[in-house]
Amino acid sequence: MELFDYSALWLQPFRNTLSFMFFTFTILFFLFSLLIFVLRLKPWCQCDACRSYLTFSWLKDFNNLCDWYTHLLEKSPTGTIHLHVLGNTITSNPGNVEYILKTRFDNYPKGKPFSVILGDLLGRGIFNVDGDSWEFQRKMACFELGSFNIKMYALELVTAEIRSRLIPLLSSAANKDNNILDLQDVFRRFSFDSICKFSFGLDPECLMLNLPVSKFATAFDLASKLSAERALAPSPIVWKIKRLLNIGSEKQLKGAINLVNELAETMIHQRQQMGFSKKNDLLSRFMASIDDDKYLRDIVVSFLLAGRDTVASGLTSFFWLLSQHPKVESAIRNESDKIMKPNQDLVSFEQVRELHYLNAAVYESMRLFPPVQFDSKFAQEDDILPDGTFVRKGTRVTYHPYAMGRMERIWGPDCLEFKPERWLRNGRFVPENPFKYPVFQAGHRVCLGKDIALVEMKSVALAVVRKFNIRVSDPNQAPQFAPGLTATVRGGLPVMVQERGD
Repeated sequence: MELFDYSALWLQPFRNTLSFMFFTFTILFFLFSLLIFVLRLKPWCQCDACRSYLTFSWLKDFNNLCDWYTHLLEKSPTGTIHLHVLGNTITSNPGNVEYILKTRFDNYPKGKPFSVILGDLLGRGIFNVDGDSWEFQRKMACFELGSFNIKMYALELVTAEIRSRLIPLLSSAANKDNNILDLQDVFRRFSFDSICKFSFGLDPECLMLNLPVSKFATAFDLASKLSAERALAPSPIVWKIKRLLNIGSEKQLKGAINLVNELAETMIHQRQQMGFSKKNDLLSRFMASIDDDKYLRDIVVSFLLAGRDTVASGLTSFFWLLSQHPKVESAIRNESDKIMKPNQDLVSFEQVRELHYLNAAVYESMRLFPPVQFDSKFAQEDDILPDGTFVRKGTRVTYHPYAMGRMERIWGPDCLEFKPERWLRNGRFVPENPFKYPVFQAGHRVCLGKDIALVEMKSVALAVVRKFNIRVSDPNQAPQFAPGLTATVRGGLPVMVQERGD
């Protein structure tokens, strides 16, 4: 015992020295990395765009950062700009978009800077990886999501959620004296219930009449929000140090992700014990090919993120626009009356395909308000874009669907108008070039869940439009977006709900 105590006493100074050396090295490394980062960003850049960004002077004229970017891109002769302080080349040029997403796809991966930011939440999920892992998940997801059975299963889930929860909730709101309802919150709850059932076979019951607080939904929202805010830090080193010390937003993020992981692990273990061969949810389908629990968790959480927020965002902006365009609303109702039976409450899969005007209205809504306003890649090697822009290795390259939808050079002089008719030829819907309209991405990374998401959006939109009049409380207030992975309206979308009498 005496020998043990003596040895411990002798080792103490050595431990203290090692701790001091480690701490000193960490501080010096932090300062060195910060210096390199600052030098690369060129904070002394005095160009108008960089100065406006750094001083936030753009807020004098624009409510949203995306609107300021749109202004800059519209003024650029090539439709491309470069913000030196961010090391970011931003483009609204369809030729550049095709080059990035298709022609030189190999040179513009998601990149390590992006995957590190979302790594704690998405892990090795499909939206956060490149190379072989991405190709494996892509092929597997393409096989599963492309099947008719999975599309019908998704529609069954959505139809049940509409009939049993969404319609009763809106009817309840319509019958109250103070019938103001946050429609964005309703759609987020709806899509979370639907995507959880589709992904995990789990019903979080967020859209019950009493609008309960879901611990899982709250944790998932917080994890998504704080992960996205990492990208707003002046340097990645800031949030990495906070994560190392487990303080502030990183401590909150860790707690939220732990809750998400806890639920995912519980669902995976339940499936393993109960069997999964006869289940239709994504988790069960993927378990037939993957026996790595962590990998399964990453894949399914990625689809959960993509399917929840994008659909809710798309529906929110759709009804904001519809509230201001009653003629479009009437045209949707008239078209549905010709396709659906008089007493039919919900649309069938076959009928959805015949609703060309509704499809055009949904596409037009997302042209002006895409759920994902921009998407970034990182150049592997030096390159030159088709418009002549030089891209240095390691540069962040961003294409901007929000700005592209508002470009006169792309959509004509009426680009700011909500006109579903621009998508119709002789009454039938005709899609545009996906590189002109990259709302669902395009090329090799085109959204695999596109068809399922569109059917969900159109089913919800039609069910609500046929039964209710939805009017935004303050139609003159343009949407202001909160920072995040998808377009979320700050303060929600307060609406008045009225049941139709006819």
